[in-house]
Amino acid sequence: MKPQEWVDHLDLQAHPEGGFFRETYRCKESLPAVKLPPRFDQAHSFSTAIYYLLEAPEFSAFHRIKQDELWHFYQGSGLNIHVLKTNGQYEVLPLGNNPIHGQSLQQLVTAGDWFAASVAEPNGYALVGCTVAPGFEFADFELADQDELIGLYPQHQTIIKQLTR
Repeated sequence: MKPQEWVDHLDLQAHPEGGFFRETYRCKESLPAVKLPPRFDQAHSFSTAIYYLLEAPEFSAFHRIKQDELWHFYQGSGLNIHVLKTNGQYEVLPLGNNPIHGQSLQQLVTAGDWFAASVAEPNGYALVGCTVAPGFEFADFELADQDELIGLYPQHQTIIKQLTR
Protein backbone atom coordinates (compact mmCIF):
# COMPACT_ATOMS: atom_id res chain seq x y z
CA MET A 1 0.00 0.00 0.00
CA LYS A 2 1.01 3.61 -0.54
CA PRO A 3 1.43 5.96 2.45
CA GLN A 4 -1.87 7.81 1.88
CA GLU A 5 -3.68 4.47 1.65
CA TRP A 6 -2.27 3.55 5.08
CA VAL A 7 -3.33 6.95 6.46
CA ASP A 8 -6.88 6.37 5.16
CA HIS A 9 -7.09 2.67 6.08
CA LEU A 10 -5.82 3.17 9.64
CA ASP A 11 -7.69 6.49 10.12
CA LEU A 12 -4.47 8.32 11.03
CA GLN A 13 -4.46 12.01 11.98
CA ALA A 14 -1.74 14.66 11.64
CA HIS A 15 0.66 14.71 14.60
CA PRO A 16 2.12 17.98 16.03
CA GLU A 17 5.68 16.61 15.69
CA GLY A 18 5.12 15.68 12.01
CA GLY A 19 3.71 12.58 10.35
CA PHE A 20 0.42 10.83 11.17
CA PHE A 21 -0.77 8.80 14.15
CA ARG A 22 -3.69 7.11 15.90
CA GLU A 23 -3.85 5.78 19.40
CA THR A 24 -4.69 2.07 19.24
CA TYR A 25 -4.50 1.08 22.90
CA ARG A 26 -4.95 2.73 26.28
CA CYS A 27 -4.98 0.45 29.30
CA LYS A 28 -8.16 0.86 31.33
CA GLU A 29 -6.16 0.55 34.54
CA SER A 30 -4.15 3.52 35.75
CA LEU A 31 -1.80 4.63 38.47
CA PRO A 32 -2.40 7.77 40.56
CA ALA A 33 0.29 10.45 40.35
CA VAL A 34 1.42 9.74 43.94
CA LYS A 35 2.42 6.20 42.86
CA LEU A 36 4.50 7.47 39.92
CA PRO A 37 7.94 9.11 39.88
CA PRO A 38 7.89 12.84 40.79
CA ARG A 39 8.19 13.91 37.10
CA PHE A 40 4.51 12.97 36.67
CA ASP A 41 1.81 15.26 38.07
CA GLN A 42 -1.30 13.34 37.02
CA ALA A 43 -2.61 9.77 36.88
CA HIS A 44 -1.49 7.68 33.90
CA SER A 45 -2.76 4.52 32.25
CA PHE A 46 -0.42 1.58 32.71
CA SER A 47 0.43 1.68 28.99
CA THR A 48 -0.58 3.17 25.61
CA ALA A 49 0.21 2.33 21.98
CA ILE A 50 -0.07 4.16 18.66
CA TYR A 51 0.39 3.66 14.94
CA TYR A 52 2.73 6.26 13.46
CA LEU A 53 3.43 6.91 9.77
CA LEU A 54 6.16 9.14 8.41
CA GLU A 55 6.74 9.84 4.71
CA ALA A 56 9.95 11.42 3.34
CA PRO A 57 10.92 14.20 3.21
CA GLU A 58 8.74 14.91 6.28
CA PHE A 59 10.36 14.34 9.68
CA SER A 60 9.34 13.91 13.27
CA ALA A 61 10.73 17.01 15.00
CA PHE A 62 12.83 16.79 18.15
CA HIS A 63 10.64 16.28 21.19
CA ARG A 64 10.74 14.42 24.48
CA ILE A 65 8.39 12.68 26.84
CA LYS A 66 8.62 11.60 30.47
CA GLN A 67 8.43 7.86 29.73
CA ASP A 68 10.41 5.24 27.87
CA GLU A 69 9.07 4.77 24.34
CA LEU A 70 9.45 1.47 22.51
CA TRP A 71 9.26 1.73 18.70
CA HIS A 72 8.13 -1.23 16.55
CA PHE A 73 8.65 -1.49 12.77
CA TYR A 74 5.72 -2.64 10.58
CA GLN A 75 6.05 -1.56 6.94
CA GLY A 76 8.06 0.60 4.56
CA SER A 77 11.68 1.58 4.17
CA GLY A 78 12.69 2.03 7.77
CA LEU A 79 13.25 4.94 10.07
CA ASN A 80 16.23 6.60 11.72
CA ILE A 81 15.51 7.70 15.28
CA HIS A 82 17.86 10.54 16.24
CA VAL A 83 18.48 10.74 19.99
CA LEU A 84 20.14 13.44 22.06
CA LYS A 85 20.92 11.70 25.35
CA THR A 86 20.73 13.60 28.62
CA ASN A 87 24.54 13.14 28.90
CA GLY A 88 25.06 15.08 25.63
CA GLN A 89 25.74 12.12 23.35
CA TYR A 90 24.01 11.84 19.97
CA GLU A 91 23.03 8.48 18.52
CA VAL A 92 20.96 7.15 15.64
CA LEU A 93 18.73 4.12 16.25
CA PRO A 94 17.94 2.42 12.90
CA LEU A 95 14.42 0.94 12.94
CA GLY A 96 13.42 -1.45 10.16
CA ASN A 97 13.48 -4.98 8.86
CA ASN A 98 16.92 -4.98 7.22
CA PRO A 99 19.51 -6.26 9.73
CA ILE A 100 22.22 -6.17 7.05
CA HIS A 101 21.92 -2.36 7.22
CA GLY A 102 21.95 -2.41 11.03
CA GLN A 103 18.20 -2.01 11.43
CA SER A 104 16.27 -3.57 14.31
CA LEU A 105 12.57 -4.37 14.48
CA GLN A 106 12.38 -2.56 17.82
CA GLN A 107 14.23 0.42 19.28
CA LEU A 108 13.98 2.04 22.71
CA VAL A 109 14.12 5.77 23.46
CA THR A 110 14.78 6.42 27.13
CA ALA A 111 12.56 8.76 29.17
CA GLY A 112 13.73 12.38 29.05
CA ASP A 113 15.95 12.05 25.97
CA TRP A 114 15.26 14.42 23.07
CA PHE A 115 14.46 12.49 19.89
CA ALA A 116 13.38 12.97 16.30
CA ALA A 117 12.91 10.65 13.33
CA SER A 118 13.58 10.67 9.61
CA VAL A 119 12.74 8.14 6.91
CA ALA A 120 15.73 5.95 6.00
CA GLU A 121 15.22 6.32 2.22
CA PRO A 122 14.75 9.67 0.41
CA ASN A 123 11.47 8.67 -1.29
CA GLY A 124 10.30 6.15 1.30
CA TYR A 125 7.94 5.96 4.21
CA ALA A 126 7.75 4.05 7.46
CA LEU A 127 4.72 2.66 9.26
CA VAL A 128 5.65 1.95 12.85
CA GLY A 129 4.12 1.58 16.28
CA CYS A 130 5.09 3.13 19.60
CA THR A 131 4.37 1.74 23.06
CA VAL A 132 4.71 3.98 26.12
CA ALA A 133 4.60 3.02 29.80
CA PRO A 134 3.26 4.54 31.92
CA GLY A 135 0.79 5.61 29.29
CA PHE A 136 1.27 8.69 27.15
CA GLU A 137 -0.52 11.93 27.99
CA PHE A 138 -0.07 15.06 25.86
CA ALA A 139 0.93 16.86 29.08
CA ASP A 140 4.11 14.72 28.95
CA PHE A 141 4.97 15.92 25.42
CA GLU A 142 7.48 18.74 24.89
CA LEU A 143 8.33 19.91 21.37
CA ALA A 144 11.88 21.29 21.19
CA ASP A 145 12.66 24.94 20.61
CA GLN A 146 15.58 25.04 18.14
CA ASP A 147 17.55 27.79 19.90
CA GLU A 148 17.12 26.25 23.35
CA LEU A 149 18.16 22.80 22.11
CA ILE A 150 21.25 24.23 20.38
CA GLY A 151 22.08 25.99 23.65
CA LEU A 152 22.00 22.61 25.42
CA TYR A 153 23.81 20.67 22.65
CA PRO A 154 25.86 23.15 20.56
CA GLN A 155 28.04 20.32 19.24
CA HIS A 156 24.93 18.83 17.54
CA GLN A 157 23.53 22.02 15.99
CA THR A 158 23.59 20.63 12.42
CA ILE A 159 21.15 17.79 13.16
CA ILE A 160 19.10 20.00 15.48
CA LYS A 161 18.61 22.55 12.68
CA GLN A 162 17.60 19.75 10.27
CA LEU A 163 15.04 18.20 12.64
CA THR A 164 13.32 21.12 14.37
CA ARG A 165 10.62 23.46 13.10
